[in-house]
Amino acid sequence: MTREALAGEVGRARLRKEDARLLTGQTTWTDNIQAAGLLHLAFVRSPMAHARIDRIDLAPALERPGVVAAFTGADLAASTGSLPCAWPVTEDIVLPDHPAIAVDEVRYAGDPVAVVVARDRYAAADALEAVEVDYTPLAPVLDLEAALTDGSPLVHADRGTNRSYVWPFRAGEEFAAVCERAEVVLERRYHQQRLIANAMEPRAVVVTPPAASGEYTVYSATQIPHILRVMLALVTGVPEQELRVVAPDVGGGFGSKLQVYGEEVVALDLARRLGRPVKWTESRSEGYLATHHGRGMIQDVRIAADRDGRLRGLKVDLLADMGAYLMLVTPGVPVLGAFMYPGIYKMDSYEFTCTGVFTTRTPTDAYRGAGRPEATYAIERVMDDLAAELGLDPVELRRRNWIRREEFPYRTIAGLTYDSGDYEAATEKALALFGYDGLRAEQRKRQERGDTVRLGIGVSTYTEMCGLAPSRVLRDLRYSAGGWEAADIRVLPTGKVEVVTGTSPHGQGHVTSWSQIAADVLGVPFEDVAVVHGDTRVAPRGMDTYGSRSLVVGGAAVHRAAEKVVAKARKMAAHLLRASERDLEFRDGVFAVKGSPQARRTIQEIAFESFTAHDLPDGMEPGIDAGHVLDPENFSYPHGTHLCAVEVDTETGLTRIRSYVCVDDVGRVVNPMIVEGQVHGGLAQGIAQALYEEAVYDDDGNLVSGTMADYVVPAAGDLPDFVTDRTETPAAGHPLGVKGVGEAGTIASTPAVVGAIVDALRPLGVTDVRMPCTPERVWRAIEEATA
Repeated sequence: MTREALAGEVGRARLRKEDARLLTGQTTWTDNIQAAGLLHLAFVRSPMAHARIDRIDLAPALERPGVVAAFTGADLAASTGSLPCAWPVTEDIVLPDHPAIAVDEVRYAGDPVAVVVARDRYAAADALEAVEVDYTPLAPVLDLEAALTDGSPLVHADRGTNRSYVWPFRAGEEFAAVCERAEVVLERRYHQQRLIANAMEPRAVVVTPPAASGEYTVYSATQIPHILRVMLALVTGVPEQELRVVAPDVGGGFGSKLQVYGEEVVALDLARRLGRPVKWTESRSEGYLATHHGRGMIQDVRIAADRDGRLRGLKVDLLADMGAYLMLVTPGVPVLGAFMYPGIYKMDSYEFTCTGVFTTRTPTDAYRGAGRPEATYAIERVMDDLAAELGLDPVELRRRNWIRREEFPYRTIAGLTYDSGDYEAATEKALALFGYDGLRAEQRKRQERGDTVRLGIGVSTYTEMCGLAPSRVLRDLRYSAGGWEAADIRVLPTGKVEVVTGTSPHGQGHVTSWSQIAADVLGVPFEDVAVVHGDTRVAPRGMDTYGSRSLVVGGAAVHRAAEKVVAKARKMAAHLLRASERDLEFRDGVFAVKGSPQARRTIQEIAFESFTAHDLPDGMEPGIDAGHVLDPENFSYPHGTHLCAVEVDTETGLTRIRSYVCVDDVGRVVNPMIVEGQVHGGLAQGIAQALYEEAVYDDDGNLVSGTMADYVVPAAGDLPDFVTDRTETPAAGHPLGVKGVGEAGTIASTPAVVGAIVDALRPLGVTDVRMPCTPERVWRAIEEATA
């Protein structure tokens, strides 16, 4: 390969290295893993949302063919402890014990009450029906507001309340005083329905007990192998140095695998008890019940403004459904969003209060975006409502209030420092691609004609905070872990490169992007870089993957580690070339003496010379390997403008997305193809919340959308063609200038779609359609408005 071909890896649309084996099945999913003497687990789950456990008889199951053992929650309680919550957001938070298997009481449909161990998965599944469980039904708790009233049934009777915590935030002037001066004050209520992650690969775990290695190996379809290792040690008492956690190739997560699940804890405990390897893989319907859900909030929003559109203040009162228990980051998800309700807008006052509420439903936790989509939805929807109240174009209202390009860096009313941005450029490009003025003209003509099919236009000018860091800020938010990330780079004697990263991919393309970053800095061919990840034995340091942090934090750590390698190699090159380090130029992987281009060494040659150690500078150790742990000084703030045009049939309620344009600014782009894929995937999930997906419970607390036949996951034909583009405002102070991208599409798209539907129907008196905006809900909103 020529040296010219090495230039500029960052920014190239490289095909993903990992795709060939993933797409052809030549890979290892957790469920593929086999071991000698492997046993299989199956869990008995409660059919009731809330009940006392009176009796469990395992004897009939133990008589079934192939069954080896069976255990209740009481049998395992002492050795499996309580599942962890790493984000107790207030000092006085109500944090109930969370057994891996319920002991005395079940608190949601799907709560496990026993586990069966058998020689194959079919025998284990068949034996479940033989386990006899007697329950005494207890009243479910389903309504967030009713749950907080006196006399409500309690999810955890021993705690005396369904209120988990109250987290307040105040900034700027008093909101009440601002409202007294404001010329317009609007109040709105928005609902964030529960969502269920649908990763391609279900959850799975395999645990092998110590053999010659002397350690337990836990294979899990997880996003967080490093965090899981720490938590398993804390919960089970297995010494951390005797635990190896491996995340093999993981088929998607969307936050649902950012968790420490009871099944993982039980699998480790049973491998320890039985001295045999064990495996559990969830079924899809089991996952709908037992994998944590996302969203689930009621948002009461008040906004104050002048008649000319200038924002004065914002107040948000949030009720957040915790579900039955607080899982790993359950309480922190809505708190994370608290800082984003002001969005990109300037104002004088901001007040936010979040109340976490226990219900007898599956626990909630992180789901793609984790708090920021909810915040963006609220502020963008209320901005549309304010524009309608003031008779302003929604884009014009935004222009009058957003942070201008010359004002960056800008400290927001919520206390965040946005390092860079250009909302004007992204919006102007999006408007041009969308044909905004022409669509508005068409909309007016349709209204004048009284068309039954109305045209609506939705606008979302968003930003988000991602790259979950820095550690000091997370400390102040009472988060139990840090925000740093680690990378190590090894230049092998043959000149090939290994990048060891603490981030753990589940579809994002880390292997490709990290190879591009390392190749650029080191000046080696892209094909010569291998990336190692997801195994705590070979990548012992890391904080894993979530919150669009991988590239922003993990990729930057790779970049810094590569720079350290170059610095070591420079010292060695100067010694070999008998020159001063100051006199060396490094370009395309070659050190050359200024003015003497024939005096040169490639970085691969230096790696070999350092390996032999025959001629090292005094005090220099063999090898030019280096590592770096990066703890960022700030979050990352991507932004953009999303525009959606919908056609709504007022006679049937059917909504069709006619066009969708988004222009995102994710800073410097490492691989445009991967960015495009991340945006498309994010759009699909955000549009799905707007139009299709909802976890629905009946009055008894049963999940009635518990299969793919009932929970509508859109297929390709249910989604529009997307027009996507970018502006590029590099992140200030970041070594790569990059910003997060994995959640941007999800965060921005939901308000754009719902806003378009409401915009189409606003002349009929419709001011809101509750998500998902199914044809029935749209039709009912029209009927109620026109009655």
